[in-house]
Amino acid sequence: MNWDETGPDTEELLDERLVDAGADGEDTAVEAALRPKDLDEFVGQEKVREQLDLVLKAARARGATADHVLLSGAPGLGKTTLSMIIAAEMNAPIRITSGPAIQHAGDLAAILSSLQEGEVLFLDEIHRMSRPAEEMLYMAMEDFRVDVIVGKGPGATAIPLELPPFTLVGATTRAGLLPPPLRDRFGFTGHMEFYAPNELERVIHRSAGLLDVAIDVEGAAEIAGRSRGTPRIANRLLRRVRDYAQVKADGRIDREIAVAALRVYEVDARGLDRLDRAVLGALLKLFGGGPVGLSTLAVAVGEERETVEEVAEPFLVREGLLARTPRGRVATPAAWAHLGLVPPQHDGKGQQGLFGA
Repeated sequence: MNWDETGPDTEELLDERLVDAGADGEDTAVEAALRPKDLDEFVGQEKVREQLDLVLKAARARGATADHVLLSGAPGLGKTTLSMIIAAEMNAPIRITSGPAIQHAGDLAAILSSLQEGEVLFLDEIHRMSRPAEEMLYMAMEDFRVDVIVGKGPGATAIPLELPPFTLVGATTRAGLLPPPLRDRFGFTGHMEFYAPNELERVIHRSAGLLDVAIDVEGAAEIAGRSRGTPRIANRLLRRVRDYAQVKADGRIDREIAVAALRVYEVDARGLDRLDRAVLGALLKLFGGGPVGLSTLAVAVGEERETVEEVAEPFLVREGLLARTPRGRVATPAAWAHLGLVPPQHDGKGQQGLFGA
């Protein structure tokens, strides 16, 4: 794709990006085989693992269902995996649904009324649930009861429906959007952090073993360094490097093979892909590092405003390559260094001199 042309919409672009932390159809199928089955196998998130282990062991010792659990953090960090581990540790079945799928209180009532005692209900993107369903969930979480409304208008009747004790595991990428009454009903809240490179190396070695891929320490380190602190991205890059190694080499992954493969897929040493570099390149080369408005920057790279703001910018800001200011987007010194460019010189008044001098 030429960045001077109009690009695909955001959803199409996300499907194409190796470094997108969201799960596509292939990821969902492969992750099922790579997911750890218990807390001992789970890599990273040491604090959350330790705290959650205490919660689950205490619940088992009491012979009770576990407290409701809220997991927050960026996509791809293991929230779904932890929900399945919670069910496995409690020896309970798990029901999986999502906030966008529950648009009416009746949708939630149907799910809750069919739960078994001790069952784990995993509600992904819980912040996107409809308000009527959210209000029904308050009572269900606290009193294990819901009121089913029969009829309409003045003649409507509320019929209380008792629910068996269950454990709700809510997952959200935007914990700030949850209303306080809902957050307060969770007995345990865990925030998932981005992974350190050494933790991602452990993830990659474990996944390589399950995929029967030979990889050395330097090859794993190279992939880990480009994975944006996210296990899902690390596993996706591992699979693409595996493909390259099988076609171009003897199937074994070392640093040289990893570098060559990720060059083909346009993922650089810091995990930036072509969209990220296009945004930085336009900001630096066309606008002297900014400040420049978001709409202008989006036009310069041939993308929609939302694509630049929601797809490219979060990682660039987190990496310290770009800053959002009231006057517009501004490149940092690290951005100039990463692209190997020299920032323009400024005069003593803070204004760029004539011809950059």
